[in-house]
Amino acid sequence: MALRGPAGLGPGSRRPLDEAVAGVEGREAPALVAAGGAPEDDEEDDGRGRGLLRWDGFSAWLHCVCVVGFDLELGQAVEVIYPQHSKLTDREKTNICYLSFPDSNSGCLGDTQFCFRFRQSSGRRVSLHCLLDQFDKDLPVYLKKDPAYFYGYVYFRQVRDKTLKRGYFQKSLVLISKLPYIHFFHTVLKQIAPEYFEKNEPYLEAACNDVDRWPAPVPGKTLHLPIMGVVMKVRIPTCHDKPGTTQIVQLTQQADTNISVILPTVHEVDIFRCFCPVFLHSQMLWELVLLGEPLVVMAPSPSESSETVLALVNCISPLKYFSDFRPYFTIHDSEFKEYTTRTQAPPSVILGVTNPFFAKTLQHWPHIIRIGDLKPTGEIPKQVKVKKLKNLKTLDSKPGVYTSYKPYLNRDEEIIKQLQKGVQQKRPSEAQSVILRRYFLELTQSFIIPLERYVASLMPLQKSISPWKSPPQLRQFLPEEFMKTLEKTGPQLTSRIKGDWIGLYRHFLKSPNFDGWFKTRRKEMTQKLEALHLEALCEEDLLLWIQKHTEVETVDLVLKLKNKLLQADREHLPVKPDTMEKLRTHIDAIILALPEDLQGILLKTGMT
Repeated sequence: MALRGPAGLGPGSRRPLDEAVAGVEGREAPALVAAGGAPEDDEEDDGRGRGLLRWDGFSAWLHCVCVVGFDLELGQAVEVIYPQHSKLTDREKTNICYLSFPDSNSGCLGDTQFCFRFRQSSGRRVSLHCLLDQFDKDLPVYLKKDPAYFYGYVYFRQVRDKTLKRGYFQKSLVLISKLPYIHFFHTVLKQIAPEYFEKNEPYLEAACNDVDRWPAPVPGKTLHLPIMGVVMKVRIPTCHDKPGTTQIVQLTQQADTNISVILPTVHEVDIFRCFCPVFLHSQMLWELVLLGEPLVVMAPSPSESSETVLALVNCISPLKYFSDFRPYFTIHDSEFKEYTTRTQAPPSVILGVTNPFFAKTLQHWPHIIRIGDLKPTGEIPKQVKVKKLKNLKTLDSKPGVYTSYKPYLNRDEEIIKQLQKGVQQKRPSEAQSVILRRYFLELTQSFIIPLERYVASLMPLQKSISPWKSPPQLRQFLPEEFMKTLEKTGPQLTSRIKGDWIGLYRHFLKSPNFDGWFKTRRKEMTQKLEALHLEALCEEDLLLWIQKHTEVETVDLVLKLKNKLLQADREHLPVKPDTMEKLRTHIDAIILALPEDLQGILLKTGMT
């Protein structure tokens, strides 16, 4: 007998979550306090009495909301953190301060929206909203939360104000979240930021109250999210959705007078607008992102840099980009030295920068995209050329893709003609984005299907699974064995594009994206084996088994079966609910067949 499974949270571990989600409705929020300020005593007591359950609704969507202003003596400073119990380390606050304002050279007058991503400080305690992480398992892999990073969604306002010493009003409203729902949070900020700048803290407090009453971000459900008199209708994708489709459109056929904003997507950016200056080279950029090559986007403003970086990361969807990426990166970032050092090769990361200083600092990076101002929808910028890196010497270097990279695949002229025709016919940017997104999707799928097919062949046959032995191991991934499969079942079956596919695969197998993808697939397949092992156990006559074995062996079996249940619950194994119920029934029946003194001990074991 070799049943395994470490102890964990137990089958009942989801109950606090249900209570937390159910308890979101009908709460009141504590008063807003400035960063470093103290809440009133009665508010503090009330918050302590209810514990963090009071903010579980808010925490499911946001970590906190920050207001960053400019102080003549201190420079950028966090003026407000809300809710007040939100924890940010000094390092995280510093990163938020500098990343929430455009570089001074950007000249962003008026209102500007952009996004940044920063590393979470090590040693941070996991908060209670980790209970909601069970929803992560139903998300597509590219939308799963990364525990090591936060996103910052910024609405920055800079307007002339003669009453201020500096002559300008400069302030950012920033949403800090683990969720990579770029389009959704930018839409939220559009709804609340302009009024916040007029009405200040009481308005922000009311907006956060609304967020705390939102339902949990459950993938696949149509969610109605009210915020300050506006109701947003959204649907978070699931891992079961067909890639490249959105289901919110099908859900909006019935008119609903209460709906103010319908979001067709929670996470996608306008990919064509971002690729517009470089769409002649979009296939080469797809290769660079797929291979996890170090890449810098030099742009005139944080809006352009963040949108372009996010579009690059998105172009290999449904594959997840497993390396680090920074939509907006500054010289004050805590990883600045780590990422700009010349003592080692540039890391696998995509950086979006606006400070001209980076043209010199990152001159040694192998691939640099320099873009001008992104044109409004309907306009087409001059197409940039691929240039040699040695030409990127001055701060006023012309827009272009600076690289000596030679693509493995031949350029697909058909997609270029299709997009150029769309520009000539003044096709809307949204329609162009659909075409470009579908092209990238088909390219990625053609590339990944042969890998999926080979990895599926590493799975042991179901008949090799025995209830009385440990689940069998997956076969080893052998690169050369995989390469041999490409002759008959390679990407040529689904893609018209010619070129050195073999060379592209060899390079990919050494990349962080392959490493991340294969680890994810291996984990899924191992969990499937564990689930099949559980099903095999349920089909056994365990009462007959215990008649042939000693009391000690029977107790050992009960403990191992309980461990299996705990593991299935903790790791969200793909086990049918009736299988779990059947196993619990088996355990109860075995325990009842034992002497009373052992029954009492075994019934308590694993229940706490």
